[in-house]
This record gives sequence, structure tokens and C-alpha cells, in this order.
Amino acid sequence: MKNLLFLLADQFRFDALGAENPMVQTPHLDALAEAGARFTRAYTPLPVCAPARQALYTGRHPDSFGAYWNYGFFPTPPISPEGAWSRALKAMGYSCGFIGKWNVSPTDGPQAFGYDTVVSAAQYSDGGAQYTGGWLGCESPVPLEQAKTHWLADRAIEFIGAQSGPWHLFVDIGMPHLPCRPSAPFSRMYDPAAIPEWPGWNDTFENKPFAHEQQAWNWNLESMPWEEMASQVARYYGMVSQIDDAIGRILRHVNLKDTLVVFTSDHGDMCGNHRMLDKHCTLYQDIVRVPLILAGAGIEAQVNGNLVSNCLDLPVTLAHLLGFAPPEGAHGQSLFGPARKTITSSGNGQQFGMINSRMITDGHLKYVWNLTDIDELYDLDADKGECHNLIREQYDSPALKALRADLYADLKAHGDPFIRHGWLDGQLLGDRKHKPWRESQ
Repeated sequence: MKNLLFLLADQFRFDALGAENPMVQTPHLDALAEAGARFTRAYTPLPVCAPARQALYTGRHPDSFGAYWNYGFFPTPPISPEGAWSRALKAMGYSCGFIGKWNVSPTDGPQAFGYDTVVSAAQYSDGGAQYTGGWLGCESPVPLEQAKTHWLADRAIEFIGAQSGPWHLFVDIGMPHLPCRPSAPFSRMYDPAAIPEWPGWNDTFENKPFAHEQQAWNWNLESMPWEEMASQVARYYGMVSQIDDAIGRILRHVNLKDTLVVFTSDHGDMCGNHRMLDKHCTLYQDIVRVPLILAGAGIEAQVNGNLVSNCLDLPVTLAHLLGFAPPEGAHGQSLFGPARKTITSSGNGQQFGMINSRMITDGHLKYVWNLTDIDELYDLDADKGECHNLIREQYDSPALKALRADLYADLKAHGDPFIRHGWLDGQLLGDRKHKPWRESQ
């Protein structure tokens, strides 16, 4: 029986791996990726913390069971522990441990999901450290050896060292979620002056949904100079490298010959691109694309460019690799199965408003259906910053009509609430989308 180490970051951008972005130093994750499978086009089904985690344990799309927002903000229904793959591992005789941030259910803790050993992130103490910088973060006054990243790593090492049989450990790191507060030396690893502007930093928001520019105003970033934002990006990269260092500690105690290691994130982070922080109200690549690495027992080294859904596909993949039945009603497929031609992701806003959007991409074109505002269409090859909305030029194009039809089919297949009754079918399958640019012609 193979051991399973599952490492989950929070708001870790897809391009924050050194393997994707040479500016960022992540030597341990890069080595893990080189030894195993790195998926370069992985997407989250919904870029918000709790819904993504709920999808990860059930294998079902968050929209299908009402997980539209974080359950601490709107009354999202809790998920049942029944059928969670972690419980399947426990039933097989695994010793199961959970360490870190639990953000899966407001009513059931890790124990109900099969974890006998639980170390909550709430048990960590920073000794009353004082922080500045608000949501933009600061250098942490806490020494690296006492930082939460390394405290979590030490708890993980203790769990692994205590095992004599097959084990599963889930480490929910909870970072680099803002505010980013790396400790020295990682707090000073990146020079803000050397960090180039994001490709969407100077987005004019022309021909875009109102909520996008409003997000910049919500964060008070509409007039911030890049030099100031670059300091935030440097802290974000510093936090990423600090996480990598902590993961390296854990991996030194793991034998890849008998252990399957998974690393991914619930979603990404705007990190200043389009003058936004955090996530919510948009579906830019910054937040819907995620890193995904599988390495260890039974995994061949590869760089895999297939379109995959990390939280939906991992439960099915783990079932195949570890020998248990996939979660009932799972919407995903094996990461090593046939390639998809498209992938989708959903957005429902959060603290800045309930704004419903659905996106689909074939890896080149990306269409965003905004149910109550103008739609978006981006050429991901030519427009890395997603600044030029092509919806006017290509509204009637065959390529866009095909994406709309594929999006409708996927939403219907996983029980999206806005497709169930047929009221909005005309927006995707007919010419029932308001086109304000035609009124001025």
C-alpha cells in the first residue's frame, strides 16, 4: 500500500513555481516536479477557499451542491463526510493525519472525514508578534524556525516519523494567502525594483464588466504606482519560497518509492494584476489556474499539458492509484486519462457582491459568460494579460459559438443552478445576450 502525502497551498499562483517562472525560487517543488508529473494547464473549479476544498473531498463541482461562496460569508450548506476519499483510506487501514487550516465543513471537523491525528493551524502561536502593512503585508518579526510554515512542517515530520504502517497525511498550508508576511531571509529575497509589471497591470477596463474596475477601487489600488505594488509582489514571492523551504523539510522524511506526493492549490491570487488583490468577481488566469504536481510511487516523470481540473480530477485519480472506489457522483476524470478539449471554472463573487460568471477555455481562446454584464473573450496566446476583450469582434464567430455550446453542456452535466430551469439557455445557445455596442452603431 502506497503512503499519501497531500500538500495544499492557499492562493498559490500557477506561475509562482520556478519551473514556470525562473524569477521565483522553489527548488524543492521544482525537484518534485522533475521527478514526477507537472500539469501545466490545471484549473480550479471555483476560485474560493472553502468551495474548492469541498470539491476536493467530494469530487463534485461546488455549484452542484450550493457551495457558491466561503461558508463563513454566506450560508453555504456543509458537505457530508460520507463518501470522502479520506474515509476510504481509513477504511483500508491507513493511519490518517490532518495538519493545518481546516476549511472544508463548518459543522464537521477532520475527525469526521477519517483523520485520527489532527493538528489545527489554530494551535500555532506567533508569540504575540506585531504586524504592519494591513492586507499588503510586511516582513514578519517571527524568526524562520518559529514561523507557521516551519511549525507546520515540524508537525508533519513528527506524524510521518511515528508511523509503522501505511499512512496518509494532509497538510493544508493556508499560505501564501494575503497578507503575506515572510520571515527573513525570504522577506528580502526578491528586489521589488527587479520585478516587471504584470501584463495586465495597466488594464484600462475598456469593454469589460463594471465589477472589474470596481475591484481596483474596492482595494484602493486604482492610483497605486507599480513601485509600491512591486513590494507586495516581492513579499508574495518571498512567502512562496518560504513555503517551498518548509516543504523541502517534509520531503526529506519521505521516500518517493513508497509514497505518492500531491502538491496543488485551491486557487491563485490576483497579486496586483489588473490592480486587484485576492480573488472574487473575476475569472482571470491569475486565480483560476493552479500548480499541480504528482510524484512518487507509480508516477512517471512528465510535463503534462492536458487541460485538467485539480479538485475534481484528483479524487478520481487517487482512487485509481490507491485502489479505492471513486466518490459517488464525481464529476472529474483521471489526470492520466483522455485529454479534454476544454475546461471550465465558475465564479459567484464574494464579499464585494454576488456576481455570477462561468468560463471555458480550450487553452487558446477563453470565454467568460457574465450572466448580468458584458461577456469576455480573450486570445490567451496573443494577450497574456487578458486586457483586450474580443467579444465585440467575434460575437458571431463559429469559435465562440462552439465555446458557448461546450460551456452549456458542461454546466448542465454538473448541475449548475443557472442551467437547471432553462431561463438563461438563450444567452448561451441563442442570440439572447444584450450587446450594448450595437446600440451606438
